[in-house]
Amino acid sequence: MKNSKIKICGIKREQDIDYVNMLKPDYIGFVFAKQSRRYITPDMAAMLRKKLLPGITPVGVFVNEYVEKVAGLMLRGIIEIAQFHGQENEDYIAAFRQLTGNPVIQAFRIDRPDDVIRAAQSSADFILLDNGAGGTGTTFDWTLIQNIQRPFFLAGGLNADNVDEAIRLSNPYSVDISSGVETNNIKDYAKMQKFINRVR
Repeated sequence: MKNSKIKICGIKREQDIDYVNMLKPDYIGFVFAKQSRRYITPDMAAMLRKKLLPGITPVGVFVNEYVEKVAGLMLRGIIEIAQFHGQENEDYIAAFRQLTGNPVIQAFRIDRPDDVIRAAQSSADFILLDNGAGGTGTTFDWTLIQNIQRPFFLAGGLNADNVDEAIRLSNPYSVDISSGVETNNIKDYAKMQKFINRVR
């Protein structure tokens, strides 16, 4: 089994970029949802993006944002993938694809088997399976997703102590972590390093 890829979400400080440049996860996430404590302005994200080493893919996280605004951040080169966490539907994804050819991640809350079926039918390039709103730091029942037949990002309550089991039970394309590598709501280099070492 190949190693799962790694996404560190909620990057918002220059120091965070220094950390990821040293540790080299596969993806980072900039959160553009204003209701999140990890919100970052487009201008700040653009500045951080310039410092990001090649080979680390920046993802923009959105909740019910105007599709033109998402596409604009793509066209400015700030992000390369859009991740949708709200009520964005198939029409929204189609409209986004008309504006940009960039990949899409669509997030789904997994509570019961029906949620897995719905997620599997998404036209997004990738799906992200989470326990809820995102950034809550709690897990869901990973056995629900053992038989899913498409690549997915696994999020929700991951940390260095449980990621081995999460990967063993669900075999995700990528693991996605934010609060699990923070101390007092700030990215913690030691926790990031420990998590990445465990996955790899």
